[in-house]
Amino acid sequence: MLRALRAYPTLLRVGIADMIAYRTEFLIWALTTNMPLVMLAVWNAAVDDGPVGRFGRPQFIAYYLITMIVRLLVSNWVVWEITMSIRHGTLATRLMRPLHPLWAWSAEQLAAVPMRLVLVAPVVVALVHAAGSELTRDPALLAIFALSLVGAWLVQFFLMVALGLASFWIESSFGLFEVWMGVNAVLGGYLVPLELLPEWLRSSTGWLPFRFLLSFPVETAMGLHPVDVALGDLGIQWAYVAVSAAATLALWRAGLRRFAAFGG
Repeated sequence: MLRALRAYPTLLRVGIADMIAYRTEFLIWALTTNMPLVMLAVWNAAVDDGPVGRFGRPQFIAYYLITMIVRLLVSNWVVWEITMSIRHGTLATRLMRPLHPLWAWSAEQLAAVPMRLVLVAPVVVALVHAAGSELTRDPALLAIFALSLVGAWLVQFFLMVALGLASFWIESSFGLFEVWMGVNAVLGGYLVPLELLPEWLRSSTGWLPFRFLLSFPVETAMGLHPVDVALGDLGIQWAYVAVSAAATLALWRAGLRRFAAFGG
């Protein structure tokens, strides 16, 4: 652990250098993350006849702009890196290094955050200008929101690592990733605020991990729930951090035995 902490700043610098080198690909990815704007246009047309639940035009503007911000900050693509490392055998090279590959993969993903903050800045300005009144001013909720972003990043990272590690047993985990993205778009609040879903579907989202990757931070930033409810949800989110980390490490150990058995 101490060795990893000493090496981590160097890993971050290497990751930032790679991000700058592949900045065009990064910008293309960021520019394609525009589904919240599409859904915002749809709901803006829908509320011409009146609010939908407690969501009127200002609430929808705030919700989808915050969704863009959270999505840009917490998402990662480590599943692609891991899958290709396993398929091409380059994982063997990583295993020869003195640090666990998870440290390097996490640094590569965190290195993208500074560039993402640059993209997030104009969205924040638009949010404050168009729907600033819908943001919470409660210091406790703001603190919970900050912690929820960290928790969402960690859960997302470990789950994406777990999906990538599935390539130890199947030809490619990209199919699983696509299924995950489709389910997450609905049950995570990316397309529609969860409280606007049908009751039979909404009732299943409270304990599933999808809500804690996106909807929970967005709802907290808007102050849609009181502090005690938000604290309970934060506890559930960080329980998912622990569970997803433990499950990922278990998959890693099992997959590594399989990788070694086939000679890399």
